[in-house]
Amino acid sequence: MKFFNGRGVRPHRMINDTHAQSPAIQFGTDGWRAVIADDFTFANVRTVAAAIAHYILHCEEPQRGLCIGYDTRFGSAHFARAVAEVVASAGIPVCLADRITPTPALSYAVRARGAAGGVMITSSHNPSQWNGVKYKASYGGSGSPKIIAQIESRLYRPLPASNTSAPITLVDFCPPYVEAITRFADVAAIAQSGHRFLIDSLHGAGAGILAGIFTQAGIAFAPIHSEPDPLFGGLHPEPIPPHTHAAQQAVVAEHCSAGWITDGDADRIGAVDEHGHYVDSHKIFCILLRWLLQRKQWPGDVVRSLNVTRMADRICAQHGRALHQVGIGFKYICDLMLGGNILIGGEESGGIGIARHLPERDGLLNSLLLANVMADERKTLGELVADLQREYGAHFYDRIDLHLPEAAKQAAMAHLRAGVREFASMVVERMETTDGVLLFLNNPAAAKLPNAAQTWLLFRASGTEPLLRLYCESCTPESVQVLLHAAREFALSFGENH
Repeated sequence: MKFFNGRGVRPHRMINDTHAQSPAIQFGTDGWRAVIADDFTFANVRTVAAAIAHYILHCEEPQRGLCIGYDTRFGSAHFARAVAEVVASAGIPVCLADRITPTPALSYAVRARGAAGGVMITSSHNPSQWNGVKYKASYGGSGSPKIIAQIESRLYRPLPASNTSAPITLVDFCPPYVEAITRFADVAAIAQSGHRFLIDSLHGAGAGILAGIFTQAGIAFAPIHSEPDPLFGGLHPEPIPPHTHAAQQAVVAEHCSAGWITDGDADRIGAVDEHGHYVDSHKIFCILLRWLLQRKQWPGDVVRSLNVTRMADRICAQHGRALHQVGIGFKYICDLMLGGNILIGGEESGGIGIARHLPERDGLLNSLLLANVMADERKTLGELVADLQREYGAHFYDRIDLHLPEAAKQAAMAHLRAGVREFASMVVERMETTDGVLLFLNNPAAAKLPNAAQTWLLFRASGTEPLLRLYCESCTPESVQVLLHAAREFALSFGENH
């Protein structure tokens, strides 16, 4: 069977690596990720593929097959082919993407085709030297913690011999997905609004999708970073500052009403308003949430990760909707979507999912829906953010990612779990340790402000990178920076001893 990569070029034949056991394979919040040519090797990718095949053979209906997609990262097409060959050798039919594919398009294909599951070769928002394997379950969303645990338990088990290999069929997963999201959003209303939008794909898998939709609908747009690039043009493919600076400048230069930014595999979103101001995922989530509750009036509860704005809690309380808090990782949100009446779920990193579409985050659909909100409300993105701040109290947020030696990182977390009384002269009122260490603080600045936002600070060790992440939300931008500075100095003090 012929195989071509996303640019129509036949790849070189890859050498079959040995299946030597490596302790480096550890699943994080959304699959397994590692540095290319360090731990992300063909041997390890085939080991993970075998575990997935083993799981499908024993826990799913293997005759329904597996869908496999890949992003723009170095070697992704070749790694996808390696996964396909391992899975097909176990007698499981494979539909393999014939071009670069966004993760939400792969997820949609899994459910629409009734597949047993799906594999996406991507490291999402990680730097270019990383790659990974995401597993998507038959419902078209992140594999649940139970499913991921079952796959992990099958690592290094030999696959049972199959009399014949199953077929590998090349498929374009994008057209059905594009049709689905253009039905879900009111594209005609967006076109009639007269807005012009910036599209920043950060050289990732989302390139060309929104541009194609906007071109067909007659919506004005200006694209940047639209060429697929394994190195992401030297950028970090995560739609948060400082990686959004080009989009912030281009929105103003191109006279756009807003800008949409997607990450490496297009399942996460960032935004820029008409003035070039970055709009974080917390405000995006709240804009969509309020629109769904007030204008669409769709039923259902709301779920958020513990590091998402408490503004969402206030919106839910106003509308009488239950709000559920989960740990970090969209798989926990997906779990609730499958088990209950959930309308929308969101995480801090820009992953937002609407259950009526898929139990999956989708940066491209959410870009369309934000444009839909602007059209319906007849407001700019900046005006929508200002409305939120005025009605629910001003909320400010920022985060720092610290590279620390593992020993220092663990020492800092252990010290926090043992209990701390204050940070930056603010008294710690209570602490949660569900996922990391979350501190709620008594901020003196709150007493001077009406409807002041709750102040919280979260320390969490990354599950996919050698990082300690520091998150903070408060009622003033100054107190956010003061707390993050204090948290940074606290964490770095442990690095001095390791």
